[in-house]
Amino acid sequence: MKTINIGILGYGVVGTGVAKLIKEKKKLLESRIGAYLNLKYIADIDTTTDRGLDIGDTILIADAKKVFSDPDIHIIVETIGGKTIAKDFILKALENGKHVVTANKALLADFGNELVKTARHNQVDLAFEASCGGCMPIIKSLRESLVANDIKSMSAILNGTCNFILTKISKDGSQFDDALKTAQELGYAEAEPSLDIDGHDTAHKLAILNSLAHGMEINLEDIHVEGIRNITPVDIEFARTFGYTIKLLAISKIHDDHVEARVHPTMIPKSNPLSHIDKSMNAVAIDADATGQTMLYGHGAGMMPTASAVLSDLADIARNIISQTKRRVPILGYPEDNIKKIPILSMKELYTRYYLRFDAKDHPGVLAKISGILGENNISIKSVHQKGRNSSGKVPVVMITHVAKEEWVQKALNEISTGKSILDRPVVIRIEETNQE
Repeated sequence: MKTINIGILGYGVVGTGVAKLIKEKKKLLESRIGAYLNLKYIADIDTTTDRGLDIGDTILIADAKKVFSDPDIHIIVETIGGKTIAKDFILKALENGKHVVTANKALLADFGNELVKTARHNQVDLAFEASCGGCMPIIKSLRESLVANDIKSMSAILNGTCNFILTKISKDGSQFDDALKTAQELGYAEAEPSLDIDGHDTAHKLAILNSLAHGMEINLEDIHVEGIRNITPVDIEFARTFGYTIKLLAISKIHDDHVEARVHPTMIPKSNPLSHIDKSMNAVAIDADATGQTMLYGHGAGMMPTASAVLSDLADIARNIISQTKRRVPILGYPEDNIKKIPILSMKELYTRYYLRFDAKDHPGVLAKISGILGENNISIKSVHQKGRNSSGKVPVVMITHVAKEEWVQKALNEISTGKSILDRPVVIRIEETNQE
């Protein structure tokens, strides 16, 4: 039986999970792959902390260079994270003719095009199933299973931290800060949570999925990104009243000559399966022309779910090595020469429906003034809801619009905000429905 030698760079949570699966699932992996996965090296700056795992004959070292320069190593797994030293190590590994598996979505979103070119030049594979959605096989689905489909749209919950916080606000009526604190105490949120709660982690994943779905270069820069910091129990309750749920969604839609790509809090109908994805779970809904609608659901993070996705990549590459093939499946789902630069729609050109909440002074004519400015900007109101004055003297006024252009909405809100009757910046949440009116 052929031996496939593996080196792991980084022995943190994910690195430990990968080593654990390789060691504990040895017989299962051998029977399924037809080769022995030999974990030869693990490199980490911390070689003394007990990870609770007997790594056997594996050599734990601090010198990563020894791993990617060893001529006997076939595959390198990068679990360091970040965009500096991890990038340098991956490039060195690829240049040394090593296949690379990574879960590093931030690195791929920013430098994926460069890494793909380097892998092509050196005729090796770069695999990243664990980068988008943890254990969900979304990369394989887009790259292989849906190969005969034009992907019309994707809507996804791709950040467990945000989904946990929004679930906490929705189910318990918690304020955002309290829900975030609970998420941190339970280990769902980092001590510095900006990457998650401001939507950037989700945008990294969407940039990667866009490339796989549409055969386009990875483009993070032009994706519109908003986080969930401003979502309150008031908005959650209004959404519930209207038959909606608020989720942080990654949304992608293909048009004739551009892609619509955006990340922001979104109201979706309770009939939408994504509205029932709670706590830290992730899900991706795909609408394709041949298959229609499909959805993947699962743990988007965590030691073992992420390690499981890494092992799926290891198995694919090991099978290629056994059959003496390389790069059987293109890294981004399309041969590199067929990857195009497809522009992302400017956010101001978006057409959708909107939930607008104004905190107004209890003065006569305020509602008429707001409605007038919206009308002057071509924004048609579908419904208006007004509650009594709250303890701070504010009167919440909520409007649901018909389909309007983002540029019109932002212009109108800027005009409304300058009025003395509006106490705070209006809250804007976009609405996604199958049939927008």
